[in-house]
Amino acid sequence: MVGVPKLNPADAAAAVRNPLAFIAERWTPSPRTVQRAALAALVMSVVIVVTGGAVRLTGSGLGCPTWPECTDGSLTPTTALSYHSAIEFGNRMLTYVLCAAVGWAIIAARSEKPYRRSLTRLGWAQFWLVMSNAILGGVVVLVGLNPYTVAAHFLLATALTTVAALMWQRTREGDGAPRPLVGKAVQQLVWFLVAASLLLIAIGTVVTGAGPHAGDSSDVKRIPIDWETVAKLHAVLAWIVVTLTFALWFVLKAVDAPKSPLARTRDLFLILLGQGVIGYVQYFTHLPELLVGLHMLGSCLVWIGVLRVLLALRERPEAMPDLPGPSAEMTVGTRA
Repeated sequence: MVGVPKLNPADAAAAVRNPLAFIAERWTPSPRTVQRAALAALVMSVVIVVTGGAVRLTGSGLGCPTWPECTDGSLTPTTALSYHSAIEFGNRMLTYVLCAAVGWAIIAARSEKPYRRSLTRLGWAQFWLVMSNAILGGVVVLVGLNPYTVAAHFLLATALTTVAALMWQRTREGDGAPRPLVGKAVQQLVWFLVAASLLLIAIGTVVTGAGPHAGDSSDVKRIPIDWETVAKLHAVLAWIVVTLTFALWFVLKAVDAPKSPLARTRDLFLILLGQGVIGYVQYFTHLPELLVGLHMLGSCLVWIGVLRVLLALRERPEAMPDLPGPSAEMTVGTRA
C-alpha cells in the first residue's frame, strides 16, 4: 500500500494560501480525466434544469416557503410539511452536487499540464453562474414564483449549460488559433440557426410563464397572455429551426464539408425531430407533467446540439511552443 504523504507546516500554509496551486503541484490528471470532469459538469447542468422542472410540475415550488432556510428557523423540511417540501429541498441539495462537479472541473483544468488558463476561466465562469442562479432561485421563492423571475432562472441555467458545453469542447482541442472548416456563407447560416434557437428558448419560457403549470397549488401570478397563442408561435419558431438545420445539412453536403460539421448537424436534426414529437403530443394531450418534463430535457439537448454545430465549424490545433531565436554568436557566425 502507498502511504499518505505527511504535510509539514510549510505545505499546510501553502495549501491554505492557494489550494488549487497546491493540488496542481502534486497531481497531473490525464486529458481524459479533464474531459470527463468537464462532461460531468455539463451533465449536472442539465440534471439541475430537469429536477427544477420536476419541482414546478409537481407543484412543489413553494414546498420550502422561504430562502435560504426551508422554513423560518429550519434549514431542512420539518415533519409538519408535505412531500412537496422534500422535493423542493432535494432540488436545493442538488445544487451542492452541481457545485462539486464544477469544482472537480476547475481542479482538473488547473492541474492539467501544460496549464491552460482558458479552461480554468471557463470553469470559474460556471461557478459564478451557479452562485448567481442559486441566489436568483431564492428570489424566485421569496417573490412567490413570479413567472418573470422563473423565466430568468431558466435562462441563467441555459447560460450555465452554454459555458459547460464550451468547456467540454475545449478540453478536446488545443489552444492554437481557430481555423475555419467552412466558408463565410455557411458560418452565417449557422449563426442564424443560433439566433433562432435562442429566440425559440426565450419564447418557450413565455409559454411556461403563461401556461397552467404554475409551480404551486396556490394562486400564483401568471404572464397575462393567452398561452395557446404563444405556444403556436413557439411551434412556428421550432419549424424555422428545423428548416435551418435541414438547409445547413444540405449546404454542408453540397460543399463537401468535413465529417464533423455534418455529423453534428445530423445529430441536431434528430434531436429536433424527437423534441417536435414530444411538443405536439404534450400540446394535444393538455400538457401532462411527464411530457412537459421530457420537453424541458429536450430543450437542453437542442441547445447543446446547436452549440456543438457551431463549435464544429472550426478546429483548434495544439498551440505551437515559442522557439528561441538565434543567439548572437550564431548570427555573427552566419554573417562571417
